[in-house]
Amino acid sequence: MKVFPNYNVNDVSIKELYETEKAIFGFLSDGKMVTPNEYFAVHNNKIFDILSGIFYLSWVTVPIFLTIYFLYTKQKEAIHLPIAFLLVNLIGFAMYYSYPAAPPWYVAQYGFEFIKNTPGNPAGLSRFDDALGINLFHSMYQKSSNVFAAMPSLHSAYPVVSLYFALKKKLLRISVVIGLTAIGIWFFAVYSSHHYILDVVCGILCALVGLTVYQILNNKQQLFRKMIDGLSKLVFVK
Repeated sequence: MKVFPNYNVNDVSIKELYETEKAIFGFLSDGKMVTPNEYFAVHNNKIFDILSGIFYLSWVTVPIFLTIYFLYTKQKEAIHLPIAFLLVNLIGFAMYYSYPAAPPWYVAQYGFEFIKNTPGNPAGLSRFDDALGINLFHSMYQKSSNVFAAMPSLHSAYPVVSLYFALKKKLLRISVVIGLTAIGIWFFAVYSSHHYILDVVCGILCALVGLTVYQILNNKQQLFRKMIDGLSKLVFVK
């Protein structure tokens, strides 16, 4: 996205997405109509600030640990799960180019003007860094490839994929943990001003579409199943 930015393909949605979010999820606070992001930008606390960082980091640790579990127990889901993630990512990136969108923090900082090459911003996650006296999210978002990729929230999509495979294998305790993690990620994506609720909903739908495509391929495409079997033999070689 650095080499070929999505805003060179389509116009970036800034005001449109903000106003749609406000129209659907906005509410009165101190006599003013605000979005949930605007409310949390003013009404936040240190405990939630720390939790926001913990949950936001779990989007990558949860699927990694689940894949390691499948590898350790020699289950084909160790192959299926990453392929499902690939499909979800491909759908998500297709949407990034179809509908470039600015995150809530961009509107708070720059308004509705499109500014090319805008640097990344940790937004509300900076409070996590401040609370712990570290520079984790500041350094991460300095390397952001493109800030106009708020819709869909792939952070919100990933735990759905993990939850699907955990439920599929009837890992009830793990499923409960992943389910709670998913709820936390969805909430703190909004709390930290990185995503609108609409982005989160779109991310969840993106995961469901990706999983549906995966199921169709797995159930009806013989070539796909042969590829999975071939990869399984390579991974689980005796």
